[in-house]
Order: sequence, then structure tokens, then C-alpha cells
Amino acid sequence: MSSIDIVGPQLAVLLAAGVVLLIDALLPQQRRLLPFVALVGLAGSAFWSLSWAGRADWHPDAFGGTLSLDQYALFFYFLFAGITATVVLASVDWVNREGRGQGEYYALVLTTCAGLMFLSAARDLITIFLALELSSIPQYILAGWGKDQKSSEAGLKYLLLGAIASALLLYGMALLYGVTGSTLLDDIAQTIQTDGESYRSVLILAMVLMIAGFGFKMSVVPFQMWVPDVYQGAPTPVAAFLSVGSKAAGFAVITRIFFIALPATFLSDDWAMIFAVIAAASMTIGNVAAIVQTDIKRMLGYSSIAQAGTFLIGLAAISVHGDEFTLGASGVLLYTAAYAFTNLGAFVAVIAISQKIGSDQIKDYAGMWKRSPFLTVALAFCLVSLTGIPPTAGFWAKLYIFNAGLRADLAWLVIVGVLNSVLSAYYYLAVVRQMFLGDAEDGMTIRTTPSIGMALGAATLGVLVFGIVPMPLISAAESAVEIFAR
Repeated sequence: MSSIDIVGPQLAVLLAAGVVLLIDALLPQQRRLLPFVALVGLAGSAFWSLSWAGRADWHPDAFGGTLSLDQYALFFYFLFAGITATVVLASVDWVNREGRGQGEYYALVLTTCAGLMFLSAARDLITIFLALELSSIPQYILAGWGKDQKSSEAGLKYLLLGAIASALLLYGMALLYGVTGSTLLDDIAQTIQTDGESYRSVLILAMVLMIAGFGFKMSVVPFQMWVPDVYQGAPTPVAAFLSVGSKAAGFAVITRIFFIALPATFLSDDWAMIFAVIAAASMTIGNVAAIVQTDIKRMLGYSSIAQAGTFLIGLAAISVHGDEFTLGASGVLLYTAAYAFTNLGAFVAVIAISQKIGSDQIKDYAGMWKRSPFLTVALAFCLVSLTGIPPTAGFWAKLYIFNAGLRADLAWLVIVGVLNSVLSAYYYLAVVRQMFLGDAEDGMTIRTTPSIGMALGAATLGVLVFGIVPMPLISAAESAVEIFAR
């Protein structure tokens, strides 16, 4: 029972996925209950995680050290449960309209959530890879869930490039195991610190291969090729899930790997510089490409590449110990949470608007203020947060992570980040201008459904509340990374 208790949050989600499939198969007339069952499972997972937050008997090395139940894992448990619940709410109308595979859709979303939770808690290379595949395979299917050719193309591209990324990651893990003789992150760290200097070249190769594998999940340059096509072709709720859940999980696991297995050793400067260069390239290439986009989903896709570059400033800063170490680590988590609220809000608004106007073209968002003030204000507020303008959660996240970069003597990278934030304002605010000042071709009023309204309201409220009162989120992020500073 103790083992079940440790993985209770994941089991609650998987149990909900099983119930969803059973209802869909045995009680097809009750399919309207499927999203409610999914939400109940996610709520159960969140409450189970909350019960652990109040206990003292943590399990930092459960299941023989392969899994960790600590504050860091709980931070992401809550985050993934919230992300998945928002995606479920945002999917209700689209799934009902599609009229096919309803049970399978919700089950795949829930299975992905469970895989992401396992990934954030994994402390063993084999466990990490299994959790990665548990979360990735359902996403490949979801990306191609639509009926049109673009969706099929998106699913195929995502699958093929994902398979290549998994192969690179597995090869890097195999090299790391070959040098250290263990798959446990703690044992790997001990071996590297005592006898790793003689295998420096092999360790650097292993490190580069793992960065390449996880770089695909984080959608950073040069592993971002799939992003715009998959975001455009995949159903919009799935694109929202990919843009937030997959990226957050990638940063969660790579942070744990580099904190634990590759701490402040002779490799620190190497991987810090790799992250810094990738960060600068991702921010610049993502923003420059986003400027010329006319499709809002492609624009948000390139925007997510640029945002991933900002995440990497925090990862580059964690090579420094002391207060700077904590700043870099907590900066990554703070930015992850703020980005989740903000990007989900933007995508949910796009779902609501595109379903009514039948287009993802930015020019068709003209005059949206007159057609739906609620959707316009919500989308504009989320785009302002992505830019990093107060009073939004995005502002505090960027300020915090830029401060971490400065404290880690990465002033040049922070300058690149600030300049790119200014550059991003051009295309983010261009959409806002189009919605408020553009002339609509028709005066059709756009009304949101209850599920879309709840999802959008929750995401936008998170952006606003943590923009005005950021300390609870900052404190949660700092508490989550305390385990790495010991």
C-alpha cells in the first residue's frame, strides 16, 4: 500500500483514463459524462498530491531510487493536473463536434498527463525513458487526430522526428551508463565526481546527445523544425497541450538530470555554455520567424520556440552554485508555471474564436473587440504577458529569470533576451491592434460555451493574480528546488 500511495497521483489519472474507456465502450449513451470523469480523476490526483504536501515522510528515493516523491515532483504534479484539466475543458466542444473517438481522446490526454508526472519524478535513466515514451506516444496519436490532410501530416512529422529524438536520447543514456555503470542519477553523479575526468570526451558526447533528445521536447533550436507544422495541423486543443505540457516536462526532467547527475563538476562550464548558445539562438530565430506569420497558430508555434530560449537562461545559470544556483533553478520553475497559464489562455481564446469564424488567419481577427469583448480582452492580456509587460505573471517570470542570468555572469545572454522581448512585442501587439482597431467584415457576435469560458477564465485569472501577487508562486518555485541545493 505504501508503494501505491507514493504513485497515487499518477494512478488516479490512469484510473480515470480506464473508466473513460469503459464508459465509452459499455455506456455509449452516457458519453457526455466523459469530460467530467476526466476532470474528477485530475481533481483526485491534485488532492492526493495535496495530501503529500502536508506530510513529513517524503520519499526522495522511492522504488530503489528510480522515482522521487519530493517538493520538486509535487510542483509539477499540480502543474500538469491543472494544464490537463484546462485542455479537457477546452476540448469539450471540439470533441463533441467531431463525434468520434471521444473516449479514446480523453484517455490519451489523461495517459499523457500520467506520463508527464512520472517524468518529472524520475531519478533513473530507464525510468526517465519509459516515462518519456508513455507521454510521447499518446501525443503522436493526438497530433494526427484531425480528419484533414494537415493533421495527418502533423502527426506523421511529429512521430518521425520524435522517434529520431528518442534514439539520440537513448544513445546518450547508453553512453552515460557505459561510463558510470549505473542508470541511477545519484550513482552517476558519484562516479563522475570521482573518476569522470578520464572519460571527459565520452561524457560530453553523452551530454550533447541527451540535450538533443530533450531539445526536441522543449522545442529549442536546432530541434524545433516540427513545431510550426505540428501546431498548425494538429487540433488546436492538442496544440495547446503540446505547447505547454510537453515543454514543461522536458524542462522538468532535464533540470533534474543536470542538477543531480551532472552537478558542479568539470562539465559544468561545458553544458552551461551549450544552454546559453541554444537559448540565444532559440530566442532570436523564434521571434524573427514569428514576425512574418499570418496564421496565429504558426505564430504561437514560433513564439513558443522563443519562449523556450528564455527558459534556457535559467538552465544556463544553474551551473553556478550558491544563491545564483537557487535563482536559476527556481527561475525555470517560475517561468514554466507563468508560461503555462499564459500560453494556455492564448490557445483557449484561439480555440473559441477559430471555431466561430472558421479561420486561423490573423487578418480575420480584425474587429474582434466588437464581436466578443471577453475573448478579445483575455487573448490580449495573455499576449501582453507573453511579451513580459506588467501587471502579468509573464513580467515577473522574465524579470526573475533575467536576474538569475545576471547573477550568473551571463549579462550578454540577458541582453539578448531583453532585445528579443522587445522584438516579440511587435507581433504580439500587432494581433492586439488588429483585434481592437481593425474593421470586422461582419458583425457576428461570438459567444463562448461554458467549458471554454471556464478554461479561459481560469488561465487568464492565473495570469492576472500572479501578476499582481507573484510571491506565492515564487515561494512555491523556490521551495521546490531546495532539494537540489542540499
